Amino acid sequence: MLELRIQQHFIDSADLKYQSAQSLSKPIAAAVQAVLACVTSGGKVLACGNGGSAADALHFAAGFVGRFERERPELGAIALGGNSAVLTALADDYGFDAVFAKQVRALGQAGDVLLAISTSGDSANVLAAIEAAHERDMTVVALTGRGGGKTGAALRETDVHVCVPHERAARIQEVHGLVLHCICDCVDTQLLGEQETST
Repeated sequence: MLELRIQQHFIDSADLKYQSAQSLSKPIAAAVQAVLACVTSGGKVLACGNGGSAADALHFAAGFVGRFERERPELGAIALGGNSAVLTALADDYGFDAVFAKQVRALGQAGDVLLAISTSGDSANVLAAIEAAHERDMTVVALTGRGGGKTGAALRETDVHVCVPHERAARIQEVHGLVLHCICDCVDTQLLGEQETST
């Protein structure tokens, strides 16, 4: 019984990735171009999200500052949920809705990118970060699911929206992980050229 349930998770995850590959490839390519324009002009990516999305932001920043799959010069990225002292100070003094926006205003500059990750698209602190990014003339790359929620309406034409067409948080987050890997891989490919993948 458990094995069948586990197998169904694998099947459902693979099905969603297969079904959304074509529809998401265009916005992911646009996200790559936005991030590439940012880092090649000396900018940085500020990444934020809550819960599993916070972990995705950390994972992305680690792959960007260090490396993804091959050696390259370091790229600027900061996960805004990674500093517990800053996070808790801001939450205590200003409320949790402000924890990312205050950091965007402190660290963000024109030409930087905000990577805003929200499974529902309705996270108040992520929406506030998007507003702060627009104040700083930053481009927003938003990763959402469930139709995009309020995030879709908060984005500008110059922003990028990668919305996973699913309702279940686990499936959306699994695709978000793949999207972030695609961004890292494609940025590396644009910077370093094609590399043959080993099997």
